[in-house]
Amino acid sequence: MTNAHSVRAVLLFNLAVLLFACLDTSTKYLTHDFDAPLVVSARYVGHLLLMMIFIAPGGMQRMTATRRTGLVWVRGFCLAAGSLFIALALQRMPVAETTAIMFIAPLFIVLAAGPLLGERIGRTGWLAALMGFAGVLLIARPGSGLAPVGVLCALASVLAIASYQLLSRVLATTEQTLAQLFYSAVAGSVIFGAMVPLFWPERMPTLLEGALFACLGLFGGVGHFMLTAAYRHAPASLLAPMNYLQLLWALLLGWLVFDQMPDAIGMLGMGIVAASGVIVALRSRSSARAALPAELAP
Repeated sequence: MTNAHSVRAVLLFNLAVLLFACLDTSTKYLTHDFDAPLVVSARYVGHLLLMMIFIAPGGMQRMTATRRTGLVWVRGFCLAAGSLFIALALQRMPVAETTAIMFIAPLFIVLAAGPLLGERIGRTGWLAALMGFAGVLLIARPGSGLAPVGVLCALASVLAIASYQLLSRVLATTEQTLAQLFYSAVAGSVIFGAMVPLFWPERMPTLLEGALFACLGLFGGVGHFMLTAAYRHAPASLLAPMNYLQLLWALLLGWLVFDQMPDAIGMLGMGIVAASGVIVALRSRSSARAALPAELAP
């Protein structure tokens, strides 16, 4: 791996997490006036349309070829569930706090990888998990002002996304990334597309809202493509710790768009969650196991 490849990977990765933060910020903005399933449907339909327009003409076989189709579909449904719970959480909580809670998903993977995948957890893994749990307690403590339902939705999304990532790890040996992206887009489009008539808005979106609806698929689809491209140019051990730059983007966008900033204790909790995630990433690096991309902008 050359230095040029490393620089390219880092730039692509940072652009990806910026797009994921934009996706979450746009979702929060839109769910103020529109139902969460409707907003999430726009993200998935937009993502699917991008793939059909730009990839399907020359790569339909690569998009649809699978060996374990049932698990690929289950993985897609897990991501769809996680996306809905994230939208419901963002509807009730600030972007930064929601993002921070979402970042305990890799810690669930560490704990589940032992009994499910036969991987050794070790003391470092347990320490990181305990740190992440303590950080979430500081963020969502009584008196923090966070809506309890929003916190529960964020935790439900963590379980769904952790399941999605575990299945991604299981399927990585047999399934192409492009096919997994395609089936995830189809699963979300089918589920939430069917819900659209039930949540059709009473008014048409404004010009700004319409632009944000159109951009949801762009933010999610292009973000995932950039993430995939980054992992082709550099090992996961180099890129995984930079996942937590998304927290910085979430803080900045939450402040600029909604004038929301966590209090000092909440900031401390976010820092602990980020530190625990970095420990997990460095643990994976030292043990020479590839870390899985943390995909939080469903």
